[in-house]
Amino acid sequence: MRKARKRLPASGSQASVRRHEEQLPWKKQKLLDIHQALNCDPVDIETLRRAAASEGGLLTDDIRRKVWPKLLSVNVYSLPAKPSKDVREDHKDYRQVVLDVRRSMRRFPKGMRVDEREVLQEQLIDIILDVLRRNPQLHYYQGYHDLVVTFLLVLGERMTIAMMEKLSNHHLRDFMDPTMDNTKHILNYLMPILERVDRELHDFMIRSEVGTIFALSWLITWYGYVLSDFRHVLRLYDFFLASHPLMAIYFAAVIVLYRQKEVKSTECDMASVHHLLSQMPQDLPYEDLIGRAQKLFISCPPSLMTQSAALQSHNIIAISTFTDFQSSTLKQRPDSVLRQQLQKRHERPPALPMSTQQANTNQLIKMAVWGLSATLGAAALAVAQTAMDWAPEFLSQIF
Repeated sequence: MRKARKRLPASGSQASVRRHEEQLPWKKQKLLDIHQALNCDPVDIETLRRAAASEGGLLTDDIRRKVWPKLLSVNVYSLPAKPSKDVREDHKDYRQVVLDVRRSMRRFPKGMRVDEREVLQEQLIDIILDVLRRNPQLHYYQGYHDLVVTFLLVLGERMTIAMMEKLSNHHLRDFMDPTMDNTKHILNYLMPILERVDRELHDFMIRSEVGTIFALSWLITWYGYVLSDFRHVLRLYDFFLASHPLMAIYFAAVIVLYRQKEVKSTECDMASVHHLLSQMPQDLPYEDLIGRAQKLFISCPPSLMTQSAALQSHNIIAISTFTDFQSSTLKQRPDSVLRQQLQKRHERPPALPMSTQQANTNQLIKMAVWGLSATLGAAALAVAQTAMDWAPEFLSQIF
């Protein structure tokens, strides 16, 4: 009996902890899960993906700055340099990029000062051209800038270059071919998905001959072009970054399914149905639709959809490379380790031959003093760049 009584406080304490965790508001629990996942070694990517896709997404831009790079396996301590001054010289896409960026004023926060927006627009031009110059296999398309500006507003210039380079070679790769063949083929997934879920809606749309062009801007901009509330855009970007590259077309399907009563009640002709569907409602139940898209992807996976005649015999790069891409994200070190590695690289002086050391003792002393100063400067810079670290931010949000 004594032994039993000795065990009671321990089990009672554990039960108390469990009750406390159960009572913890879900947002604070999610912050804790993300914090722990980021600090695992290797980083717990699966937990981060679940956090990005589940209710509320990644919650804040501070968290996105930490998690988005991990979802794409971007090392935040080894970013590309800022674009050089000659990035715009003789670039074949320069004029089109400038025209698109100049027309993108509505994508910037309301109330932003004109001079601040103009600086960001210049950065946007340089980022796009830099990614294209570094990756000649990629081809610019109108709408690409709508994706880039979203990352720029959250991450800043250098991080956006790194993110867009990864995205452009994986999730967005088929949109950046010389032709639109692969893009059209991805749009062709829409009708077979609708057919599996709502045959009546599918048949109505086939009779109307509306096609799938109404969803083109949704797909190639990840809905950034058609949504006016930046919060909704960020929520979808959390979701798409954590998901299969075709998830954007599944999300298009759930939007059409959500509006099926409106569609079926309109005139069954191309002009009427296209006009209705091309007008994106701004009050959609995004969390509900994200949940539906996930379930739809599981019940109607791309492998099942390709049995449709319209989807056979076509190689989609984003699909064929996705497994390898996912594997490449699983062995990342936490930022604290990467930061230490960066500091050690700065602190380690280059080795010199013994003869050189003996012949130039005085010179080496001077170099050592200079090297120490440079090291301190580099370390201070590294610390400054990561001043918004997890611990103070996390504690402030919980308490």
